[in-house]
Amino acid sequence: MPVSRYLTIADELKRRITTGELPPGAKVPSTRKIAAEWGVAMATAAKALAALSQEGLVRAEPRSGTVVTGAPKAQSAPRATAAPRSRAGRAPELTRERVVRAAIVTADAEGLGALSMRGVAARLAVAPMALYKHVASKEELVVLMADAAYGERGYPASPPEGWRARLELSARTMWSLYRRHPWLAQLAPITRPMPLPNLATHAEFILSALDGHGLGAAKMCDLHVLLFSYVQGVAIHLEREQQAAGSSGLSEDDWMDAQAPALETITGDGRFPTFARMLNTLAAEGYDLVLDNLFELGLKALLDGIDLSG
Repeated sequence: MPVSRYLTIADELKRRITTGELPPGAKVPSTRKIAAEWGVAMATAAKALAALSQEGLVRAEPRSGTVVTGAPKAQSAPRATAAPRSRAGRAPELTRERVVRAAIVTADAEGLGALSMRGVAARLAVAPMALYKHVASKEELVVLMADAAYGERGYPASPPEGWRARLELSARTMWSLYRRHPWLAQLAPITRPMPLPNLATHAEFILSALDGHGLGAAKMCDLHVLLFSYVQGVAIHLEREQQAAGSSGLSEDDWMDAQAPALETITGDGRFPTFARMLNTLAAEGYDLVLDNLFELGLKALLDGIDLSG
């Protein structure tokens, strides 16, 4: 009987792990790279990674992709080709919550562009049609994912005193969610907000901080949208960097090194003296563009500029 293609891929990746070619902590090729290397569908690539995950050889980490947990033990368990079994011998019941969680794990590791119903089914080791008993379409699945992700963090029953402290708390709470789920910031423009109960929780906290200061409804709405769009606007670059690293194979430093000749051409003709001086100083002193630091700098500037006088 011919060996399934995904098992062949899983065996090769397992060999790389066993020989130390992929040591613990190393990033495993993404589903997109596996699909390109072996000439298979994304769902087949996802199924291969799922098989390794079920053996405990790899795990999905947000913003890092799938990484090696360790080499297989000498007496490893047989390869899992179906969903994990309970002690009673039955596979865990497939529920909407399990489908949504598997989809979130996929998007965290591979990005929203790699999400597919077939890929999620492969991760759960079920037939793709089984998912449609719980979600009508990929579009509905993404909405459910977003609502679940926004619901992972809430607010204290006794919030901090003062509107500024509350807005800071809300902004950092949303930032932490985008940090955990980089794809979340990509979903919808601020002009077309998603009607999600768990997203409304964050809106309510922001608006309650602005309430009671004599603001009109329009200004309250504008300030809420301004704060939310600021956090989302910075967070968009989390997944974009993840996508750029995955498609190019270059780290941020590698990419900047590759741009050096073009930058030298721009800064060397004397037309942009301030820009050139800044780049030369940063190169001499050492500088990394850290989005967390940029977020904090912008948040302070934004809150400093808010006027609640009505």
